[in-house]
Amino acid sequence: MTNMRDTRMVMIVDSEPAQQRFLSALASRGGWRSIVAPDTDTALARLGTQEGMALDAVLVDQGAPGIDIAEFVAELRRWRPALPLVVITMRNGVEVAVAAMRAGASDFVQKPIAPDRLLEALDRVVATGGPQGELRPLTEKLRAPLAFEEIIGSSPNFRSALAIAAKAARARVPVMINGKPGTGKEVFARAIHGASPRARGQLVMVDCSAVSPGLIGSGLFGHERGAFPGAFDRQVGRLVQADGGSIIIDHVECIPLETQAKLVEFLNSGEVQMIGGSIRQSVDVRIIATSASPLDKLIEAGHFREDLFYALSSAQLTLPSLSERRGDVGPLARHLLARIGGLPGMGPIGVTDDALRLLAAYAWPGNVRQLQDVLFRAAVESKTDVLTSADFRAIEAALGGGVSDGDVAINGEAIGVTLYLPDGNLRPLEDIEADVIRLAIGHYRGRMSEVARRLGIGRSTLYRKLSDLGIDTAA
Repeated sequence: MTNMRDTRMVMIVDSEPAQQRFLSALASRGGWRSIVAPDTDTALARLGTQEGMALDAVLVDQGAPGIDIAEFVAELRRWRPALPLVVITMRNGVEVAVAAMRAGASDFVQKPIAPDRLLEALDRVVATGGPQGELRPLTEKLRAPLAFEEIIGSSPNFRSALAIAAKAARARVPVMINGKPGTGKEVFARAIHGASPRARGQLVMVDCSAVSPGLIGSGLFGHERGAFPGAFDRQVGRLVQADGGSIIIDHVECIPLETQAKLVEFLNSGEVQMIGGSIRQSVDVRIIATSASPLDKLIEAGHFREDLFYALSSAQLTLPSLSERRGDVGPLARHLLARIGGLPGMGPIGVTDDALRLLAAYAWPGNVRQLQDVLFRAAVESKTDVLTSADFRAIEAALGGGVSDGDVAINGEAIGVTLYLPDGNLRPLEDIEADVIRLAIGHYRGRMSEVARRLGIGRSTLYRKLSDLGIDTAA
């Protein structure tokens, strides 16, 4: 028989019976035993019980009755400072999340709850030996759609990908975006849709890595009632839902071969046939596919169809990892902090040069997503409105004690606009000017009149230069 303490225990703080049952069942699926508290007062009272002392984590809904969530977090920290705590917030509950994080919450997830993400959050906050402090990534990405002119990057490989994406946005062809996790594939995909003639249409997203392989086909094409065991109702597929707009198929490499064949057929015919159905429906949708794995290797291994790859790759771009464009770290950090500072409950946030040197020296295995998470956590936990190297102790430790002034040039490749080519010669003035314009647009958060004023040029000149950069449709 398995020892009960071999099973981790979580306390669920929620007043709704249906939500209690849902969260308990979900926790059980992840190997957790759960106890329930209907309000925050009861939760605090149970900390001192035998079950309370055996807790491995606490999961609290922002709507739980009792004291304010931030007060609850602070009080729990006073009694059990090392007990991990995850807060569930509403979709627009960024202000609550910020307050809870500042009070000492370990992480937060947003509704509607994605089961895999919630279990990932619970596993992460109790894990030992993993990244700690600001290097521990947040479960939720605080993201909003970006236009092309707001996407920061001046390195040649990144600008090449940006130019391909901007041109592809104006066309109607499928787009394939490759890149390691966290490089910004979804950001690019959403920007492509937003700059396309389909921008007013639906944008539907399917994450194939978060769905059982056997259900991916049903999700894309839909199914008739009774089409397979468990198909109790008729379900319209995401391709039909996106009719007239775009669909992002994230982690396309996870699609099973049988569904890949149906996708090839759809791309050739433009018609969708539900699983278990006989009627074919014409659908006008643009597919933007992303992959975190090299598809050529999957094709060689027989796990991905070559005809599907070519059908999806009318326009193809590869996003470089952040370690391949360290010159973008400084401008990107400033841009992300400007966006974070605009969130509810936050305010303007600065960053010192010594902090930027530190960030630029780090390898960023989690790429832009990790940088955003690190900056968000630092901004939430900082006692001032200017971040310094002291706000990034985990990164300093990972670097073996930080960097010296000579390690990363403040006005050279790592922090400002890249001035030099790899061979040591200066970059063309036109390229440097383009980078300055991009950085200005990011710094002033897309306020084009302000950008033109600060650069000392007219709006018409600015838009002409944007057109020359290949992003006129996104301006």
